[in-house]
Amino acid sequence: MPAAFYFDLASPRAYLAAERILHVLPGPAEWRPVLVGEQRSVSRKEIESGAQALGLQPVRWPEPFPFDSSLAMRVATYAASIGRTVPFAQAAFRQAFAGGHSLTDPDFVLIAAAACEMHPAAVLRAAKLRSIAERLAATSAEAKRAGATEVPAVVVGEYRFVGADALERAAAHMRGELTESGATSATHGGAP
Repeated sequence: MPAAFYFDLASPRAYLAAERILHVLPGPAEWRPVLVGEQRSVSRKEIESGAQALGLQPVRWPEPFPFDSSLAMRVATYAASIGRTVPFAQAAFRQAFAGGHSLTDPDFVLIAAAACEMHPAAVLRAAKLRSIAERLAATSAEAKRAGATEVPAVVVGEYRFVGADALERAAAHMRGELTESGATSATHGGAP
């Protein structure tokens, strides 16, 4: 069963998950951009240690942090509509957390878009479209209904996995190794 990976480009935890997802999940995952708003506080040391453990470049924190990701998430939604979600998201995450650039600045969003051959004029035009904003709002609402109230989140069927270990728990579930008590039902809002 395919999984849904919900991410917000302002989340350093989602950045770490995005760097690992292709290696951790045993099957495909559709990357779905969402705006999650306020999240629990981020331990910079936890994120920096996580990046080091993965062999990533040292984390460079964007200023300001946290930043408003609404522009970048509209562009991620546009990227999803043209089949470029994964390369755009990876490039944008790296701009933010390896490059230390706030994605509030359109220039850094355009650099990420250019890395996956998205034309700057098309990107800026799409980011202003009401249909793109509506699609992002709909996907964000869908995520909340599925119980993905923070990112990273992975939803597999009726089960949701949220937080730093979401990928590992979702992978175990997908392989049939996780007991039902280790997953949370998105449909029922509690353990099945």
